[in-house]
Amino acid sequence: MRKIDLENFQVATSETARDINRRIVLNLIRKHQPVSRADLSRHSGLQRSTVSAITEELIAQRWVTEGAVGHLPRGRRPTFLHLNCDRAGIIGINVRPSRTTIAIAGLDTRFIAQEVLITDKNQDRFLADLIQRIRNMMASHPEISYEGIGVALPGRVDVATSKLVFAPNLGWEDLDLKTPLENATRLSVEVENAANACALAELWSGRHGESVRNLVTVTISEGIGVGMILSGQLVRGATGMAGEFGHVTVQEDGPECKCGNRGCWEACASNTAAVRYYTESTTNSRNGRNGNSPLTFEDILRLAEQGDVKAIEAMERMAHFLGAGIAMLITGLAPEVIVLVGEVTRAWSRVGPIVEGELKRRSPALAGTRIVSTDPDTEPRLRGTITLVLQKHFGAPLVA
Repeated sequence: MRKIDLENFQVATSETARDINRRIVLNLIRKHQPVSRADLSRHSGLQRSTVSAITEELIAQRWVTEGAVGHLPRGRRPTFLHLNCDRAGIIGINVRPSRTTIAIAGLDTRFIAQEVLITDKNQDRFLADLIQRIRNMMASHPEISYEGIGVALPGRVDVATSKLVFAPNLGWEDLDLKTPLENATRLSVEVENAANACALAELWSGRHGESVRNLVTVTISEGIGVGMILSGQLVRGATGMAGEFGHVTVQEDGPECKCGNRGCWEACASNTAAVRYYTESTTNSRNGRNGNSPLTFEDILRLAEQGDVKAIEAMERMAHFLGAGIAMLITGLAPEVIVLVGEVTRAWSRVGPIVEGELKRRSPALAGTRIVSTDPDTEPRLRGTITLVLQKHFGAPLVA
């Protein structure tokens, strides 16, 4: 049961009912397309006149388009409706400490265009560069009707202000991306933690089954993020800081974390941790490097694939700590599914068995939770940014 908050509630109005009906029709079109108005009426239970009014509004707003005409033995021939994936679009921005990816996607989350920029350590310069890149991309695709911008950040976002308030791996403080981006583009902007965005995308995709209501994503990159869908709802906590399991201590007196603590999960099981393990274990500082460039996690993956013993040991050590943290999530949250996102999944044949071994050793509740590794080539973090906008139109509205 969801308790009604008598200090902060919204009564149901005729406009609320219209909004709910609109989202129902939009979701039915997405699920059954191509679909006729008559079929929408049958699927939804709404009057045909109501369905017609809603679909005409969706067509006018370019969310939906009319397609082929059906054939019936008698009566009026139906016109089939589709989501307008070619004309309606969403801008997604995935920010990481080293690089930021900007994309334009259709309503089917298919990417139409992408580009990458270096994430400037100076947040003001970064914001100026980002705005110019977005303007240029929009100008290059004038045929698209933009529905909004989704931004995924490697840190926590304040629920009330949408400001980035905790991002040790970025080094930015109290950054407002939402207001400048909205002012520059005249589009609505949704800003969210990357792990939360990935969790919403996994729920949105339906790939784990429509009955799954408890799902956790773990993003493994420069740090570790956790996004939680519990009882069908994204859990943010009172201020947006819920889910910072990456900064729970898993090794007493362990390596120093960028948050200021020692032995945090991300300091022991992230990409950064694997690079550190390898560097500490090799005496030749240039071993495995490409010229004079810094060693990267991609280098570790490549070296391990080539049979480099030190790289393999670094990956295995990372995997042990990764399993320890996932066991903590299983024991504490008991989700149906845990989805892993990150480059480490490219080496899952090596890493996976070690993680599974740690889970069996540490978590007696393992049998009820499936562990799913995603393919980095599908760009789950970037797809999460698109979902941030889609959920505002397709998801159930927040009332009461």
